[in-house]
Amino acid sequence: MGMMTLDQLNAAGPAEFVALLDGTYEHSPWIAERAAAKRPYLTLPQLKHALAAVVREASLDEQLGLIRAHPELAGKAMVAKTLTAESTNEQSQAGLTACTPEEFARIQRLNADYKAKFGWPFILAVRGPRGQGLAKAEIIATFARRLAGHPDFERAECLRNIHRIAEIRLNDKFGIEPTLGNQVWDWAEQLAVHSDPGFKEQGQLTVTYLTDAHRAVAARLLSWMREDCGFDEVTIDAVGNVVGIYHGSDPSAPRLLTGSHYDTVRNAGKYDGRLGILVPMLCVRELQRAGQRLPYGLEVVGFAEEEGQRYKATFLGSGALIDRFKPEWLDQQDAQGVSMRDAMLGAGLPATMEAIRALVRDPQRYRGFVELHIEQGPVLNELDLPLGIVTSINGSVRYLCEIQGMASHAGTTPMDRRRDAAAAVAELILYVERRASAVPDVVGTVGMLEVPAGSINVVPGRCKFSLDLRATTNTARDALDADVQAELARICARRGLSFSITPTENASAAPSDPAWQRRWEQVVEGLGLPVFRMPSGAGHDAMKLHEAMPQAMLFLRGLNSGISHNPLEAISNDDAELCVRAFQQLLENL
Repeated sequence: MGMMTLDQLNAAGPAEFVALLDGTYEHSPWIAERAAAKRPYLTLPQLKHALAAVVREASLDEQLGLIRAHPELAGKAMVAKTLTAESTNEQSQAGLTACTPEEFARIQRLNADYKAKFGWPFILAVRGPRGQGLAKAEIIATFARRLAGHPDFERAECLRNIHRIAEIRLNDKFGIEPTLGNQVWDWAEQLAVHSDPGFKEQGQLTVTYLTDAHRAVAARLLSWMREDCGFDEVTIDAVGNVVGIYHGSDPSAPRLLTGSHYDTVRNAGKYDGRLGILVPMLCVRELQRAGQRLPYGLEVVGFAEEEGQRYKATFLGSGALIDRFKPEWLDQQDAQGVSMRDAMLGAGLPATMEAIRALVRDPQRYRGFVELHIEQGPVLNELDLPLGIVTSINGSVRYLCEIQGMASHAGTTPMDRRRDAAAAVAELILYVERRASAVPDVVGTVGMLEVPAGSINVVPGRCKFSLDLRATTNTARDALDADVQAELARICARRGLSFSITPTENASAAPSDPAWQRRWEQVVEGLGLPVFRMPSGAGHDAMKLHEAMPQAMLFLRGLNSGISHNPLEAISNDDAELCVRAFQQLLENL
């Protein structure tokens, strides 16, 4: 029997449609029955999303029935050889049919504990984000981690894994292999072998500015651009950015600028920043292999620094392109006392402002800047959407604050006579939560909290804390800022306390250019997916380039509830494939 086609599926009667999709969702033909009414399907991503939407719109009982229709991992059905052919293949690829006695016993205990807690079997797409099968150790570790979850979260995570299982099964039915997505995924894995000392030994990914690991990543990107992808010009510039240029057929036409950062936070994920370098690199490789030139040039930049981990100089790489590199940064020292100037010289960079200022781009020579990025949040994941259109990058203000009261004996100081600094901060935290929740696309966070010299039997006399306030517009951000500061003053006045507040950051919002945003929307529509617009709560290199040229971003969903800045950050090869296809279509449409 040949591979299925969308034409065949669209032309089938309702019963045949269900039969063709048999086995996609385990013992649950009702999903295909309802999806049949939504035909025609013009793309496979459209079909996948429609099937997921049926489940999302189903009743809670139907969703639980779907979960319970799945077998346990390495469970009784596997032992009795009563698994479906699809489940047998998947568990076999993950090595679950060849467990050691110890592994089998461990999984059986986890199965029993999980079912006792949640009332349904543990669901995991064991063929994994690359589609080639997870290692047994990874399966067991994921099982143990999720056993600690909340039932509502875990039910949703089971459904998301069921959709991933269905996606892989559909690929098999249609004979689809996401080869471009596999390449992005594999490149990210290869970059992740480089990590700073102290982290690499623990299996953690950390790449900070101009360390040996950072320079190794830059060298790898440079090599891929030059030797694998066929860029016409490839250089490492005066701040360590890796720059690749693929010339267009018209040398006088303004270029399109794209890219993201390749440094990381400490104990990071593999895709933050790097996705936005690897995808356009791969698009250039495909153009070069096809012997094709765009009417305009494409410039891909791997920005050397965005996270500000080794030196307090965030967006150093992209900032250098718009004349935002501060001369005093060269004299900053890291935790080991190494100045940025010396780090640059050690990396073979000139470490002069003359060389750095020479990097400034003329906006008139560029059509704009676009950036692909993992979402770093749960929204797309929860909506079963692989792609999201960024409408604006949030503006933010940050402060380091302290409230001063009076330290006193916890047993002898009556409650109505206390000047408790920590209680005041707790009150402010709840206000920030209420105030930010009352307005769409506004967030507020107290991420650091410290009672200096605190003791279990002492009323806190001092409390240090941070404030991080963000919104999609400067107006909304400033209104939140004013309200929070006013509430801080009221709380302290009522409690007889004093306070200090020191600003540490003030970043303007960066709304997407309407024309470029619409181009991303057209691309997503062309893939057969709904257009979902969303703000970016995190800062990105695009917000720096926004100061010089029009910009717009496209988000890719992350797995594991969209977690980022974390080793659990993950993407699937299918989503990476969509990201590449989206960027290719964007280039073609210009």
